[in-house]
Amino acid sequence: QVQLVESGGGLVQPEGSLRLSCVFSGDIFSSYAMAWYRQAPGKQRELVAAITTRGNPNYLDSVKARFNISRENTKSTVYLQMNSLKPEDTAVYYCNADRTILPNNSLFGKYWGQGTQVTVSS
Repeated sequence: QVQLVESGGGLVQPEGSLRLSCVFSGDIFSSYAMAWYRQAPGKQRELVAAITTRGNPNYLDSVKARFNISRENTKSTVYLQMNSLKPEDTAVYYCNADRTILPNNSLFGKYWGQGTQVTVSS
């Protein structure tokens, strides 16, 4: 049974940085595409960034210059480095994994973490 555990959220001031981590267990991590989604109150869940099994990333346009997704297969962990944070980045951030598809806004991956709250406020 695949499990995903996120950490690293919190309260940060505008223009600050946070690094989210998601630890994967229960299967072979390197076989899974990974993604980060977020959901703000009253809004739909949206894809923030995804990374293929080969390490190729893609990003939501509004975060492309500020966020970086990476994976460390030896630690079964995917990261989301978030820089120059803005109040509109405030949301619950979810880790997502799938062995077959690259998660996107039309098709979510099969496995979800519990989410971690990111709040950007002065």
